[in-house]
Amino acid sequence: MFNTQTRRAFLNRGSQGLGTVALASLLGGKNLSAQPSRGVIQNLAYPQKAKRVIWLTMAGGPSQLELFDHKPKLAEMDGQPMPESFTKGQQLAQLQGQKLFCKGGVFQFQKYGNCQLEMSELLPEIGSVADDICLVRSMTTDAINHDPAHMFMNTGTQIAGRPSMGAWVTYGLGSEAENLPGFVVLMSTGPGRSPQPIATRQWSSGFLPSRFQGVQLRSKGDPVLYLSNPQGISRDQQGADVSAINELNREHATLIDDPEIATRIAQYEMAFQMQSSVPELVDIGGETAHTLKMYGCQPGDGSFASNCLLARRLAERGTRFIQLYHRDWDHHSVLKEELPLRAKEVDRACAALIRDLKQRGLFDDTLIVWSGEFGRTPMAQSNKGPSGRDHHNKSMSIWMAGAGIKRGFAYGSTDELGYAAVEEVATVHDLHATMLHQLGIDHNALSHKFQGLDVRLTGVEGAKVLDKILT
Repeated sequence: MFNTQTRRAFLNRGSQGLGTVALASLLGGKNLSAQPSRGVIQNLAYPQKAKRVIWLTMAGGPSQLELFDHKPKLAEMDGQPMPESFTKGQQLAQLQGQKLFCKGGVFQFQKYGNCQLEMSELLPEIGSVADDICLVRSMTTDAINHDPAHMFMNTGTQIAGRPSMGAWVTYGLGSEAENLPGFVVLMSTGPGRSPQPIATRQWSSGFLPSRFQGVQLRSKGDPVLYLSNPQGISRDQQGADVSAINELNREHATLIDDPEIATRIAQYEMAFQMQSSVPELVDIGGETAHTLKMYGCQPGDGSFASNCLLARRLAERGTRFIQLYHRDWDHHSVLKEELPLRAKEVDRACAALIRDLKQRGLFDDTLIVWSGEFGRTPMAQSNKGPSGRDHHNKSMSIWMAGAGIKRGFAYGSTDELGYAAVEEVATVHDLHATMLHQLGIDHNALSHKFQGLDVRLTGVEGAKVLDKILT
């Protein structure tokens, strides 16, 4: 028979809770504070170069052939039939069985920095920090459609329901943030087009306890719905409710062995603290005019630039994993018209984020990753002039910076037409293994028992750390 508490006992203990909340309010709310959490990894396998991750996700698949991977031979063959030796027997999204033509790049490239890193004319600001970044031109992925490709990039599998990398990292290491989530997601969209949606499962905790899932902060309006107390309810009253509810949850936890009860307790406390910490976080009005100009944003404008500034503020406050999505990079058509707009929306802010982290002493222990979900084809279905590029998984470019990543360095290469990675080929699992390595984690040791298996972010295919991009 369950030993549940009586109504009188609960009211008696609940009234003590009210006193605790009142005292907590007088002491600055520390008794209800969501304290920094510890992860399941107690001893790191490697020196921890990265304390946090900022992942800049260009949703839609930016064209590496216009941005990072210059192919003069492809330009020379523009409009000519694509050699069948490249594509025969290959998996091609949207292009299966079509007559294909080479499509040369439509923008100029130039060399940036002392390292003479070659990148597009569309990215002069990122080019200005070329000596701080590592460009990986030999990335590949397993997926060729948007949602599965996002799933694969975020979770290491195309199977829905697996934990995202941010969830894995906070599960392994915990968070240093006292009153903010350890995993935060920010989303932005440029004006003009209608980008494809990003499903919330992209920052899911999967089969891990739900306290490790990402928390999305909205870019405009209230950053979190229901952040304010209902009309007529004071903070002390709200705190009393949280205390009473968690008292019931703790009592329930003594009867039922369910880890989600502990999650519920922690999330109630976190939500209570976020009522004061989130408004302070998103109030960038206190930033200097110089900082706002450097990023190219205005308070509350909801832009990618504002989100980059919020990412820096989250990093300062101890958030472990910060993921930004900027949408509308899906250019099957009007590539020449649309790509410059998207590039302009992110170029300045990306460079500003690097400079800002450096001047605040955060760059050396912050790992920055810039990527899409897949690359773009070097061929098209028409030889009638500029249009767009289709999905491609055999070659894509990303860049990384900070936290022990080589600076001013280009890694890997593709063939002369940019069809496939051929030197230092890197997979998504390799990228994940490298990121975990910089966080001090052996990717083979970070696992969770699920359906009888020890499941890992990096799978069982034999991921490798990309040692050549590390200092």
